[in-house]
Amino acid sequence: MARDLGTADEIVLNELYASVQGEGTRAGRPCVFVRLTGCGLRCTWCDTAYAFEEGARRPLAGVLQAVADFGIELVLLTGGEPLEQPGCLPLASALCDAGHEVLVETGGHVDTAPLDPRVVRVLDVKCPGSGMHTRNLPRNLSALRASDEVKFVVSDEADLSFALDVIAEHELDAVGCPLLFSPVHGELDAAKLSEFLVASGLKHARLNLQLHKYIWPAAERGV
Repeated sequence: MARDLGTADEIVLNELYASVQGEGTRAGRPCVFVRLTGCGLRCTWCDTAYAFEEGARRPLAGVLQAVADFGIELVLLTGGEPLEQPGCLPLASALCDAGHEVLVETGGHVDTAPLDPRVVRVLDVKCPGSGMHTRNLPRNLSALRASDEVKFVVSDEADLSFALDVIAEHELDAVGCPLLFSPVHGELDAAKLSEFLVASGLKHARLNLQLHKYIWPAAERGV
């Protein structure tokens, strides 16, 4: 059976909640998380596999109202892979129109060009340790702006070397977007990664720990 990807007027919603942003340059800020169902990737370290299939259709108007009810400026559209759903694009634009600061976290295998230019792209570049690195779309990397963010989830030295090659090939440090390095939780020591970043010479590199895994270590959803 084909997976339900919603329509331009409805999304398939996995969960919607308010918490603090756990990653990136906005870490620690109150944020509304809108998690869309479905993803065509199967990363080895994925911690949101429950979003692959679970979800229910919600009209965009209802989602917009649910977000507004929290009274929080920052909104993250995530998944799964939000850009696989046709409703993600109009939802992102509508949230911008409503005065929200909007981020879309994408795995990088879907074209980001159609996104509203007001939206911040958080591009999760897949490294070899994910098993999905061949799915990266180079044109998404070439289109990055200083206002966007790039994330590399790294599990070992091979992933670190791959990330450096991607950064050099696409001159991402010159673009000026934050280069977020996230150690796979429980696999790569954060201290070792910190030493690597200090020695890398990258101007825009940042250690990117997942705050929610330290604040709510036992929680798997809604944080």
